[in-house]
Amino acid sequence: MTERKRLLLRLDPDVYEAIARWAADDLRSVNAQIEYALRRALSAAGRIGHSAGRRSGDGATGDNEGEDA
Repeated sequence: MTERKRLLLRLDPDVYEAIARWAADDLRSVNAQIEYALRRALSAAGRIGHSAGRRSGDGATGDNEGEDA
């Protein structure tokens, strides 16, 4: 497996709290929730393939993907 990149991210406290609530609802860590949201945005924008870079079982993509479709 390739090494994951580290990133320092500064967030508005309200944004962080919203992400933390969303992560808790989806039983993910905040980090996994941010990666999940970024992957969905990249896929929607056509910047990354639907399954590109996925790691099974890490919680980054979740089992409920596509529920709002």
